[in-house]
Amino acid sequence: MKNIKNIAAALILLLIAGSADLAMAQLDPMGAQFFQNQYLANPAMAGRDAGLELNGGFRKQYSTLPGAPATQTLTAGYQMNNRVGWGLNLYNDKAGLIKKTRVMGSYAYRLPLNGEGSQLHFGISLGFSNERISYEDIDGDQGDVLVGRFNERETYLDGDFGLAYTNKHLNIQAAIPNMKSFFGTDDNRTIDRAVFFSSISYKWYLNNVAGSPALEPKIVYRGVKGHDNLVDAGANFTMANEQLIFTGMYHSSKSATFGMGVNYNKSLTLMGMYTTETAAMQSYVNGNFEIGLKYRFVKSKE
Repeated sequence: MKNIKNIAAALILLLIAGSADLAMAQLDPMGAQFFQNQYLANPAMAGRDAGLELNGGFRKQYSTLPGAPATQTLTAGYQMNNRVGWGLNLYNDKAGLIKKTRVMGSYAYRLPLNGEGSQLHFGISLGFSNERISYEDIDGDQGDVLVGRFNERETYLDGDFGLAYTNKHLNIQAAIPNMKSFFGTDDNRTIDRAVFFSSISYKWYLNNVAGSPALEPKIVYRGVKGHDNLVDAGANFTMANEQLIFTGMYHSSKSATFGMGVNYNKSLTLMGMYTTETAAMQSYVNGNFEIGLKYRFVKSKE
C-alpha cells in the first residue's frame, strides 16, 4: 500500500508540474532573460557589455508542493574587445525526482555596421546536458531497474545558436536553443524544451539623454516542443540614472511577471521577480519567485 501511495503521489505531482495544458511549469523561462540577463536566451549576447559580468539566479516554483521545481543559473560574460565576447552558462533544474544539468561555453562576434552604434551579433554555444533521477529522493525501491536504466543514459553534447541586431535604441534577436532537440536527434528528452526564441524591443530615453528615465517595451515570440507557440509582451522601466528598475511582462500562457530591482554604482544589481500562476492552476498552487544578482567588473579609465 505504501508503494501504491508513493506512485499515486508521484503521478499527481507530475500532472500538476508537467502538464502542458495546466501547469506550464517547464514552459516559463527565467524572468531575467527578458531584460537583465539576455545571454540566458541568446548566446549572441555573451560579452556584450564592457568588462566581466557575472549573473546568478534562483527560482522556486509551487513552493506549497513537495518536490516542486527549483532552478539555479550562473552565467559569466566577458568582452575581450569591441568584436569578441566569451560566455559560460551553467543551468541546474530539479523537478520531483529528475535533475537536469546543462553546461555551455559561448563565443560571440560583433560586426559594426556604422559609426552610430549599429551592430550585428553572432553567437554559438557548445556544451553538454545531463539528466538523472535522484536516488536519495526516492521513497521506495531505490534499486528499481527502470531507475537504473534511466540513469545509465550518457551525458550528451548540445549547442545553441543566436544572432541579433542592435543600435542605441533597437534590439532584435533570434536564437535556436537546444539544437540537438531542434534537429530531431535528441533521444533523451524527458521534459518539453524551447525550440526557438525571437524578440524585438525599443528603448526610449524620456529626456533623450543616456542615464535619464528610460522605457523599453518588448515583444517575445518563442516555441516549446509539443506546445503552442508563446507570446510575451511587456516593458522595462529604469529611473534615477538606472538605479531603480521595474519590469512587467504578460505571457500568453495567461500568467504575468512583475519585478523590481536596484542598481548600485552601475556595478551591483539585485532583482526580485514574481510570476503568477496560469488561470487554471491558481486554485491549486501559488506562483513562483525568482531572485537575481548581477555584478560587473569594469576597468577604470586612467
